[in-house]
Amino acid sequence: MCRLAVLIMGVLLAACALPHVPSRIVYEDSTNFVRLELDEEVLQTQPGSRHSHPLILPVEQVSNILRGLAIREHRIWIQQTISGSAPIESVFSDHEISLMAPRLAQALAKANADERVTFYLSHPQTSIKREITSGGLYVKGNQLHFILGNHRLLYGIPAYGMVYDRRYPMMPTVPKAFDLYFSPPEAVVKQNPSIWSRLAGRTKDEIVIDLQKVPAYGTATPLPGATPSPAL
Repeated sequence: MCRLAVLIMGVLLAACALPHVPSRIVYEDSTNFVRLELDEEVLQTQPGSRHSHPLILPVEQVSNILRGLAIREHRIWIQQTISGSAPIESVFSDHEISLMAPRLAQALAKANADERVTFYLSHPQTSIKREITSGGLYVKGNQLHFILGNHRLLYGIPAYGMVYDRRYPMMPTVPKAFDLYFSPPEAVVKQNPSIWSRLAGRTKDEIVIDLQKVPAYGTATPLPGATPSPAL
């Protein structure tokens, strides 16, 4: 009976598990990775859903994109009335930009039209906890879509079961509590999100950037007032 119970439990856990996402590793070390994932929103029957990959972007331009991203804790109006707006913070530290920019550029150059680039950064805190920043990006035409799934989130590694943060980097492990910004603001492409995007909370963690308005050479200026992200 005990063996039968264990077998049934295993079947139930497998049934509840999220589906495996096919992926290709571009870069991986003991704590971080950049990889290419199959994007299920790209449909073979709809050519217009395909991404503009592979795509060559200068590493310096990718660095400027990462440097221009900033985040702010989301506060409702009553919180803003009492405490004011939260401070703006750069999404990535200089060290993270140096690590990620060449790998993301390499990934975009290798990506197929039905793939998206995902990234995962982690910093161990204890033997069972780590701080994670993760998300993904893809390009359509001249527009780069950047999605931030988690930002400096303290993640407790489960004693058993699936480790979701590494397997699904674009999936938030907790409800979103931040808004995403970009500098220069004139490079941000305004979107009209669908009701599904609103229900999924994708209106705060996704930003669309006009690549023609991001310098490919030289150093971009971070969002004014943004505090530097702490180095790992």
